Amino acid sequence: MARYIRLRHSSRRSGFLKTLLLTLATVAVLAMAGVGVLLFEFEKPTLVLDKEIKYLGGKVELPLRATDQKSGIRSLTITLVQGDTSAVLLEKSFPRQAWFKPAGPTSLNEKVLIDAQKAGIKEGKAELIVSVRDFSLNNLFRGNETLRRLPVTMDTTPPVVKILHAQRTIRSGGSGMVLYAISEPPGKHGVAIDNAFFPGFPVGKNNAYVCYFALPWDTGPPAKMRLIGSDEAGNEVVLPLPTTFKKEAVKRDSINLSDRFLQQKMPEFEQHYPEMKGTLVEKYLYVNNQIRRSNTETITQICAATDPQQLWADRFLRMFGSTRAGFADQRTYLYNGTAVDTQTHLGVDIASLEQAEIRAANRGKVVFTGYLGIYGNTVIIDHGQGITSLYSHLSSIDTTVGALVEKDQPIGHSGATGMAGGDHLHFSMLVHGLFVTPVEWWDQHWIDVNIKSALNAL
Repeated sequence: MARYIRLRHSSRRSGFLKTLLLTLATVAVLAMAGVGVLLFEFEKPTLVLDKEIKYLGGKVELPLRATDQKSGIRSLTITLVQGDTSAVLLEKSFPRQAWFKPAGPTSLNEKVLIDAQKAGIKEGKAELIVSVRDFSLNNLFRGNETLRRLPVTMDTTPPVVKILHAQRTIRSGGSGMVLYAISEPPGKHGVAIDNAFFPGFPVGKNNAYVCYFALPWDTGPPAKMRLIGSDEAGNEVVLPLPTTFKKEAVKRDSINLSDRFLQQKMPEFEQHYPEMKGTLVEKYLYVNNQIRRSNTETITQICAATDPQQLWADRFLRMFGSTRAGFADQRTYLYNGTAVDTQTHLGVDIASLEQAEIRAANRGKVVFTGYLGIYGNTVIIDHGQGITSLYSHLSSIDTTVGALVEKDQPIGHSGATGMAGGDHLHFSMLVHGLFVTPVEWWDQHWIDVNIKSALNAL
C-alpha cells in the first residue's frame, strides 16, 4: 500500500514537471517567435520625394521624407547611374541603438543638396536612385529596402539671363525692383543681397520675371547685390545689379510713459499674455520686447506665402489725416525722466477722426485678421509677388481671411488697441516680410519710373 502511494506521488510529480517543462518550452518558443517577428519584420520603410526632378547638372535640392516605425531607419543612399558608370551622391548610415525597439530614427526629413556635376556623369540620360533601408534582419540581415528610381537628364549648360530693367537707386528702408529674362524654364531665381534672398515671379510674357527686393532701415551699403538665375538642372548664372545705395538720415523721437498710460494698457495685454509678471514697467518692457519680436516672427511667416500674380495696380492709397509718427523713427521710451527702452517704429501713424473708416490701400487678398500683440487688432493684405500692407490698432475689423478686397474697399475702423496711446491707424508696407517705407508706394511717380514703365515696355 505504501509502495502504491509513493508511486502515485512520483507519477504526479513527473506529470507536473512535464507540464511545467512543456509550458516553459511553449513560452520560450513564443518568445523566440516574438523576437523573430520583431527582428525579422518584413515591412518596408516609406519614402516620399517632395520634388519632381527631371534635370541634373548644377546644385539641385531634393526634399525627401522617410519613415520606419518598427525597426528604424538604417541608411539613406542616393546614387546616380549612367550606363556602366555610377556615383554615390549621398550615403548616410545610423549605428544600431537597440534590439527590441526601433534601432534607428523612425523618421527623416531631409533637404539633400545634389551636386551631380562632381560625379563625372556626361550630358544625356541618367538615373537617380534613392534607397532607404531599415534595421530588420530580414533579407539576409541587410534589412528591408525601399527604392525610388528617377529618370533624369544631365544638363551642364547654364541658361541665358538678361537684365531688362533695374531700379537705379535704393535707400535704406526702401524698396527695389528688377525685371529680367531667362532663356529656359527656371529653377531658383531672384535677387540676393548679402545673405538675404528675394524670389522672382513670372510676369506672363517674353520669358520675363520680376523681383521686388528691399533693404532694412538700419543697413549700410550692401557688400553684394546680385541677380541669380538658374535652370531646372541647377546651373546658375549670377549678374551684379547696377542699383546704387543711398543712406537715409536717422530720425529720433522720445515717448514719455505715464502711470496712467500703463494702467490703461497693461490689463489689455494681460488678457492675451497671462505669463506677464512684475511691475507695470516690467510688464510694459516684456510686451515691447519679447511680444514685439514674436509679432515680427508671425508677420514674417504670414508674408512668406504670397500670391505669384500682381494683384495691385498703381499707387497705394494713403488714409486721409495727419502724420503722427514716421517710418524708422528711433524711439526712446522714458519713465520718470529715465530711458527704459529703445525701439524702431516700422510704419507710419496717421490720425483723423476717432473710429475712422479704414480702407484697403490697394487690391489684394486678406491673409490675416485678429489680435497681434503690440499692433492690436490687425489686418494684413497680400498684394502678390511679395508685396504686403498692414493696418493695425483697429477698433473693429470688417473683413475676413481669404477675402479678395478692391482698392479703397472698407476693411475696418481705426482705434487704440495694442500699444497705442490714442485712436489712429498704424500703416506698414512690407516686401517679402521686410518692413519698408510706405512713402514710395504712395507715390505714383515712383511707381511709374521704377515699375510701371518697365512692365509696360515688355
